[in-house]
Amino acid sequence: MKVINRNLLKPFNKYLYYIIILLHFVLSGCTQEKAKTSKVTKENTSWSLIWQDEFNDEEIDLSKWSFEINCYGGGNDEQQCYTGRNKNAFIEQGILKIVALRENFTGPALQDDDPNYNLLNTRTLPYTSARLRSKSKGDWRYGRFEISAKLPQGQGTWPAIWMLPTDWIYGGWAGSGEIDIMEAVNLKAQSDEYGAMSGEEESRIHGTLHYGRAWPDNVYSGKEYKLPEGINPADDFHIYAIEWQEGEIRWYVDNIHFSTQREEGWYTQYMNDEGTLIDGVDGAPFNQKFHLLLNFAVGGNWAAKVNEKGIDESIFPQSLEIDYVRVYKCHLDTVSGKGCATLDEKVNQLIGHRAPKL
Repeated sequence: MKVINRNLLKPFNKYLYYIIILLHFVLSGCTQEKAKTSKVTKENTSWSLIWQDEFNDEEIDLSKWSFEINCYGGGNDEQQCYTGRNKNAFIEQGILKIVALRENFTGPALQDDDPNYNLLNTRTLPYTSARLRSKSKGDWRYGRFEISAKLPQGQGTWPAIWMLPTDWIYGGWAGSGEIDIMEAVNLKAQSDEYGAMSGEEESRIHGTLHYGRAWPDNVYSGKEYKLPEGINPADDFHIYAIEWQEGEIRWYVDNIHFSTQREEGWYTQYMNDEGTLIDGVDGAPFNQKFHLLLNFAVGGNWAAKVNEKGIDESIFPQSLEIDYVRVYKCHLDTVSGKGCATLDEKVNQLIGHRAPKL
């Protein structure tokens, strides 16, 4: 912090000195607030902000978010029950905190959208957490989706910022698609990137698409990314984003473009009304409305099976912290979303999967 020379103030009333000091701190605060603004959207005025949550209210805005409540395990043998309790998700000093706790909990055994969902059909799991979604409150086709977040750390942690289809036009998961803006597992645990005893800590984040046919005939393609200079995503807030337009999705961290996937590298095949398996067209499945999800899973078929393996229960509680969520529309072409791309020409298209012949 720049120090003001007191000698310059000798001819003045002593109160002027304190006024200057006060102004110095006020202006510093304004500068820090401006730093939260995305450089991309500030410089590229083709993006128009259409939906946001800055988490400045005392309570989570239920006009924008719904809580999923279940002990389903995410379909991945995850070990948390998702609750609607304010001990698992709350706002504190302008930050949404999703907190995973080590505690036995009993709740519905099926996921919320299952037609057989029943509060009396229960399951008990050893952790609790929260999963928020914008379904039917924020649903979009194409745009820039930008989230400022600080991630949890430790073996068994699995935070995710992602998107699912609202209407499931092309059948069950993953035929109708899934867009993972950011996932990370076991940050700061022993990395297994270069072998089981590499001596490095886990620091990778992942941007992925899931598509193909309904499970178990689904496929995925994605890319991992590491922040420069050995920075770990669990140490501070970083901006995770995608830009999604007709036939193309791009991934960013702190406005650095690190991955691109295009429609020739994804597909969907689904049953039509006559029961015939057919190919999706026009960029399917990523040509429909999707909604946002924010969640913090524990363990499961990814986190518990890599790095140091299992779940380190001594690290809990842990928090996924969200500073803001912002959604932008490309006003140059609101139908296709094209024309507002933030591109690094050195980033090659990721080769995904082509549809098998029917």
